[in-house]
Amino acid sequence: MASIKVKFRPSIVADQEGIIYYQIIHERKVRQLLSDYKVFPTEWDESRSIVTTSQKSERKSFILSIRERIRWDIERLTKIDRRLDANGLTYTVDDIIDEFNRYAQEYSLFNFMESIIARLKQNGKVRTSETYKSTLNSFKKFLASHASKEDNCKDEDIMLDCITSEIMEAYEAWHKSRGVAPNTISFYTRILRAVYNRAVEDDIIENRNPFRKVYTGVDKTVKRALPLAMIKRIKMLELTLRPSLDYARDMFLMSFYLRGMSFIDMAFLKKTDLKNGSVTYRRHKTGQQLIIEWTDEMQIILDKYPENATDYLLPIIRNPGTVERYTYRNVGYNINYNLKKLAAKVGINIPLTLYVARHSWASAAKAKGIPISVISEGLGHDSEATTQIYLASLDTSVVDKANSLIMQSLK
Repeated sequence: MASIKVKFRPSIVADQEGIIYYQIIHERKVRQLLSDYKVFPTEWDESRSIVTTSQKSERKSFILSIRERIRWDIERLTKIDRRLDANGLTYTVDDIIDEFNRYAQEYSLFNFMESIIARLKQNGKVRTSETYKSTLNSFKKFLASHASKEDNCKDEDIMLDCITSEIMEAYEAWHKSRGVAPNTISFYTRILRAVYNRAVEDDIIENRNPFRKVYTGVDKTVKRALPLAMIKRIKMLELTLRPSLDYARDMFLMSFYLRGMSFIDMAFLKKTDLKNGSVTYRRHKTGQQLIIEWTDEMQIILDKYPENATDYLLPIIRNPGTVERYTYRNVGYNINYNLKKLAAKVGINIPLTLYVARHSWASAAKAKGIPISVISEGLGHDSEATTQIYLASLDTSVVDKANSLIMQSLK
């Protein structure tokens, strides 16, 4: 086994910070591993080999953070030494240092998440990769905002085995101080937990359960469904002279008519998906196949717009050669922006978005006495759905009949 000690090297310039380094001795070979941590001579306790500070020091938080990082480094070096020793093979002090440096490059949170994001993209899970990227950016902002004023690096990474319950509690508190909704905070935290658990499964780190004190559930959200009477008022609005509002209204109604179809599924519906009076497609979110009867109401909206020059059925992605994902997202933003204007026109006091159409269809179906299992089938919920559970596979005509009942109420 190697001997690992924390050392301090004073600066050759008076009253300047010196550097912390690690002395590693194995089989009579001595090596020094420099750290990035610098402290003044008065902040180093030679007798105990630790950095120290007074209660009144302005650098107290900075010194304490360095002390914690040194502890993590020593723990990691010790773990590497034990693992190499347990292999029963001859190893050198340079092997310990090489492994330590390799770990720092490959098993930081930023690098590990970037590798997961890259794999998700390669596997075609683009939307999931985007949520992971959004979470990573959020955590980077948190770390930057909490970086010490003494620290020159504002984009400093963090090692996977350095993620603690204290850090996660601070991350949660940071979001709350910025007015972020509990479900959004939980969303980010659950993704970080999934990344952490993957590192545990890959035997990169030991599970210290750093998420035990933060909220990772899903709160019941404010009701976002509109009654059928309000849907009808939106349908009857005269918007001939307001084409952008008219288009937003049409896409909202189309989503409602299509049993609350999500906007991404609407955008990527192909002309070939419409056959023999029905639309057959697979949900982007779950891959589940759904079949929906194509009705007169849907065709009336489609007939208002020139035939799509692309292979897509609806007038959302309309220009060949564009970056389709960016196009659908931008169109979605514009629709939601104009839906808020529509909401003001009809006196709706909830944020009106395309997603409200999905909630509204489910609510309308429930109000008609349609069984929960039928509504679940109509929405395409799978086992991951938060509120619905499949009881059995249902005949598509049952769901289409439910949809027909809803649309009759709008006439």
